[in-house]
Amino acid sequence: MYRDNNQSARLPAPDRVPTLEEAPMTYCVALKLQQGLVFLADTRTNAGVDNVSRVKKLFTWEIPGERAICMMTAGNLGITQAVISELNEALDRPAPGEATLYSAESMFDVAQIVGDTMRRVQQRYSAGLAARGVDAGASIIVGGQRAGGPPRLFLVYAAGNFIEAMDDSPYFQIGEHKYGKPIIDRVISKETDMQDAIICALLSMDSTIRSNLSVGMPLDLAVIRTDEMQFNQIRRIEADDEAFRKFSERWSQELRDAFGVMRLMQV
Repeated sequence: MYRDNNQSARLPAPDRVPTLEEAPMTYCVALKLQQGLVFLADTRTNAGVDNVSRVKKLFTWEIPGERAICMMTAGNLGITQAVISELNEALDRPAPGEATLYSAESMFDVAQIVGDTMRRVQQRYSAGLAARGVDAGASIIVGGQRAGGPPRLFLVYAAGNFIEAMDDSPYFQIGEHKYGKPIIDRVISKETDMQDAIICALLSMDSTIRSNLSVGMPLDLAVIRTDEMQFNQIRRIEADDEAFRKFSERWSQELRDAFGVMRLMQV
């Protein structure tokens, strides 16, 4: 069994620079296709001259051949880390009669477990955070596949309720999503090829990084192919990754070339 729960240490911050608790920043995108699921997250939590930190926001669990689960988090860092920690604690010390990520009978049940955990954590901390003027808002993308069921993708809100990605809109974004949304809307459908979807997710992230300093490298990518019930890819793309640099530069050039063609058209 595999569990990934690495977390960065919190960095000290000077006066009035937002802390990780107060101003987490992120961009996460998940795509649901006939061929499987794609997850991509950045690792930046704060943007500022003297307070920039990296924190892992993509987490994976798997029992190869039986189930593969991925989550990505956004919002109040203390809240989301508490949710992930409680989910892992339940795996280490399961309560009698209570389902865990490894025993849930469906991905819908997994989403319910995450939602219930989110609700408990919010009840524990939100009043105290509100008294300090701190936003306790948080959201978690939950996706994966269990043997006997299809790949499914959910978005869990701070209240613990959730929605599911459907064929008409087969993706979710959390965090600074507006810059990366146009290309997804133009390219992604349930029939999109898996490799095309990975490229689209990376271009969506590249557009966001270029337009918003609160989102940044490294990036975490995870891929689950339909009916494999294990991760086809789990990898980190570092800031000095030469292939991603060339990828980004090529996309910029292609956009400039396309603009050169469009400016010749009559509108």
